[in-house]
Amino acid sequence: MHGLKKKPWKTAYAGSYLLRFMILLYRFFFIPLLLLAAPYYGLRMWRRGGYAKDFKHRLGFFPHMDPCSSERKRVWLQAVSVGEVLAVGPLIESLQKNGQVEVVLTTTTSTGYAEARARYAKKVTQVGIFPFDFWLCSSLAWRRIRPDAVILMESELWPEHLHQAHKREVSAVLINARISDRSFRRYMRVKTLAARLFAQLDHIYTSSDRDQQRILELGGDALKVTCAGNLKFDAARPEILSTAAEADLRAELGFENKEAFILLGSSTWPGEETALLEAQAALRATGVDCRLLLIPRHAERGRSVAKELNAQNFSWHQRSEKVAAAEGTLIYLADTTGELSCLSQVADLVFIGKSLKPNEGGQNPIEAAALGLPMLFGPQMSNFKDVARALNEQGAARVINDAIDLKDAILELANDPSARVAMGTAGRSWHQQNGGSSERIAEGIRVDLGSD
Repeated sequence: MHGLKKKPWKTAYAGSYLLRFMILLYRFFFIPLLLLAAPYYGLRMWRRGGYAKDFKHRLGFFPHMDPCSSERKRVWLQAVSVGEVLAVGPLIESLQKNGQVEVVLTTTTSTGYAEARARYAKKVTQVGIFPFDFWLCSSLAWRRIRPDAVILMESELWPEHLHQAHKREVSAVLINARISDRSFRRYMRVKTLAARLFAQLDHIYTSSDRDQQRILELGGDALKVTCAGNLKFDAARPEILSTAAEADLRAELGFENKEAFILLGSSTWPGEETALLEAQAALRATGVDCRLLLIPRHAERGRSVAKELNAQNFSWHQRSEKVAAAEGTLIYLADTTGELSCLSQVADLVFIGKSLKPNEGGQNPIEAAALGLPMLFGPQMSNFKDVARALNEQGAARVINDAIDLKDAILELANDPSARVAMGTAGRSWHQQNGGSSERIAEGIRVDLGSD
């Protein structure tokens, strides 16, 4: 897996009038587009909180860093949000295992930044916030970080960032690359431009065979596109709670009854909480002591979900209140960040969010599989299409079509513990058979940096 050494296409890129024109056009329109989008993103960040923390990084005022010695190389790794921050842990360890590579980790969201500082402050050289992808901000950050290689994730291709890499003859790599159905259709309309966009990358490590094939169809160079597998398999190995710790957690949630059936809404989006509440009510009407654990994808939705919970009759508790729930609580709203893997371990059945219409894309089901949890998800899993299909084929998950189908599946599985055990076992086995992408990617990068 080699791809960071300079290739002939670098010369071709330098002579591309189209790409020169595109970066100038991008710079020209960036400021007015940013101003137009500012109210939306400003409100969103205000709701999430923490956006002001180290805001200067976004303007390019990153801490000054001395150049690396000849024996060491510096990699600038960008992980946009919490999910990506969690996923890169094993990759960071693999990159640094021989002591010759240092990592600068940046992220975009305030929640991602908080998680990155908590997890990696002592493991990487520097943790910061990715600068605005504008010429002045990006170039200033580049002068201060001085990387020998840059790594982007999934579908995050920042034109100015990549231009700065070319200008400085620094290698750029895309890891865990994926092309959603929607993105693929859009790229196919501008196939020539897409091919030039991918040509700016020295190597692309895709998360699946399907993504590799799509990039090749869009004009990607077969010598520079490798299917390395999904990083999230390596990251989705949470610390398993002991029996005593799990019992303590259940008590903290108010779910102390060992015979209670705990239904988890994992990373839910609008409308999905309603469907789960209806399923819980239907199940309790049959005499099953069903408790509902709701974990919205975005913690700032806690207020809107709380309003819905206030309109129903079951007792409920909100985690952001930072006190233990009363004994016998029927619904627990976990409106916090970074606790999904721990809280999930009390569940008997999981619904994966963002998978029922009108939502689209799906949330990551890999961690639930790693925990051996039986799961349900809707048909809108385009961001994890191959993963969802494999889980369904392995018998680890079921695809439900709508809220009515969801209720029926929950009623069935709540009364069939042997089926749930079989699904959980299948998911754990499937997860154990995959993985290793972090080391494969890190090995290729270390070799081509001359650090292996």
